Amino acid sequence: MENKYLERVANNPQLLKNLTYSELNVLAKEIRTKLVSTVAKTGGHLASNLGVVELTLALHKVFDSPKDQFVWDVGHQVYTHKLLTGRYDDFDSLRQNGGISGFPNPEESEHDTFAAGHSGTSISAAFGLSVAKKLKGDDSYTIAIIGDGSFTGGLVYEALNNAGRANSKLIVILNDNEMSISQPVGSFAKYLAAMRTNRHYYKAKGFFIDVLESLPGGTALHDKGSQIKKVAKDYLYQSNFFEDLGFEYMGPVDGHNILALTRALEAAKEFDSPVLLHIETVKGMGYEPAELNPAQFHGISRFNVVTGEPIAKVGVKNYSDTFGEYLCELAAENDKICAITAAMMLGTGLQNFAMRYPNRFFDVGIAEEFGATFAGGLAKGDMIPVFAVYSTFLQRAYDELVHDVAMQNNKVILGVDRAGFVGEDGRSHQGILDVAFLKSIPGTVIYSPSSYEELGIALHQAVDGDGHVVAVRYPRGYEGYLPKNYKALPEPVSIFGKKSSRVTIVTYGSLFSNAVKAQEKLKEYDIDVKIIKLNRVWPIDELAIKEAKKSDTILFFEEGIKAGGAGETFATMLMEGAYKGDFSHIAIEDTFVHHASIKELEEEFGLSSEKMVEEVLRRV
Repeated sequence: MENKYLERVANNPQLLKNLTYSELNVLAKEIRTKLVSTVAKTGGHLASNLGVVELTLALHKVFDSPKDQFVWDVGHQVYTHKLLTGRYDDFDSLRQNGGISGFPNPEESEHDTFAAGHSGTSISAAFGLSVAKKLKGDDSYTIAIIGDGSFTGGLVYEALNNAGRANSKLIVILNDNEMSISQPVGSFAKYLAAMRTNRHYYKAKGFFIDVLESLPGGTALHDKGSQIKKVAKDYLYQSNFFEDLGFEYMGPVDGHNILALTRALEAAKEFDSPVLLHIETVKGMGYEPAELNPAQFHGISRFNVVTGEPIAKVGVKNYSDTFGEYLCELAAENDKICAITAAMMLGTGLQNFAMRYPNRFFDVGIAEEFGATFAGGLAKGDMIPVFAVYSTFLQRAYDELVHDVAMQNNKVILGVDRAGFVGEDGRSHQGILDVAFLKSIPGTVIYSPSSYEELGIALHQAVDGDGHVVAVRYPRGYEGYLPKNYKALPEPVSIFGKKSSRVTIVTYGSLFSNAVKAQEKLKEYDIDVKIIKLNRVWPIDELAIKEAKKSDTILFFEEGIKAGGAGETFATMLMEGAYKGDFSHIAIEDTFVHHASIKELEEEFGLSSEKMVEEVLRRV
């Protein structure tokens, strides 16, 4: 399809203002074609981006970016925005090493106001920006775009509670597609459903205003807007949650009708108080496979454009699926086991658990903090809660793990998914902090299996063993390379190679595969290397220290942040044991990890098998 309009406006969104609505509709089709063809090659978030094409066009038609600032919640729906703000020529590099990010990135463009990657932050950030503008005498607008799924998280309500009291030029757009990643959960989803079916209230509100203004003295009554709203509410709708918080409510509006959207946005600009514009969209709009299965196309790897089928490793189970299988087996044996997820049932492999044990499965929405404290309550009630959560999202629940779990001696098991590098999703999603922050909590136990079988062993140990916070962390994707005749063992430490070796590699988790490859390669140089694998990363077993001290050179490779990591403690334990040899800790030093493939990141940070070989050769 020839891009009649997209190439013309791509580098200057101001040109959108000159297009007619019929031309904008053609542009929307061109954008959808570009989105589908690009994500099919690079992978990424497709369904959410297809759902906001018309909204993004309307925003750029009505407002003046970057003077007017857009704050995208999560940010996984900014592809159209990027196409319109100077990144069309680079769009094929989406999520690739050195290419453009799949999320808002202020380092990329002044049009990306606020970096995002986690849910629920947009209204808080946008409110802060709007207040800063007011303090500086800037009369431009700040617009937060947030999906209904984000309203399952508490930060959104904290923001609404504060922003509704302010007299700032803040517009919140509630993009209601009746989805988060999976189907929405909780009472707010039911509330929105009621609002969608209660359109008579909003028509009645306008009717009352028109009637009052036509009467003598009606204008004075109209100035008392709160009274008019109360009359309409009392007549048909009892209450509107957003208006009760201080927002002017508009909607619902068809989110795929550019004319209706622009009219609504122009009207929203006329208020002197915060506005919430409620729009309705279809996730995956315009691409049938994504419309039919928006959860699958929320975040997807490379796929066939014609069929919508994934290209790589179809039907091959991964760590998340394996985790779900083992948890089902444990739940069959123990009716105290409960599973919790934060809107990630499919991502964390819990779909079968949800079907088999619906009374013991809890999707708490995008609310990791609540999930952790809820788990603490289950544990206090003599249940065994297992909270499956991505490493990057677990960060949000740190205080709850400290205060509501560990401090109260409640045992909660964490299935820490996507631990380590996750690749193309980039800085906001890399799972590089969990070991460092979890091991700082008293009473924590951390397992990091290197194979599917070890994952099962670790889960059994988590259920039967000690600890308050018990984490079983595992990588994104698939089981890696394992040595011949490999046998998974329940011991906290496994040793591979000659115990008398003068060089020792210490590592854990998925990096064990790279260490084994390096060990085999170094044999070609007549160098024997011993591998100490920490099956239990924390607390570190004394056997690991004892065996490591037999070597002259110890290299600790860690796919995580260096400060506070396991390698740092390992070094301290060696020093306290008067180790006189050479120790080096190779990990991620004081940086957030950008987007690139996992293999490229391992190479860059010195964690690939090739880099391990180079490090050993440099030291012997």
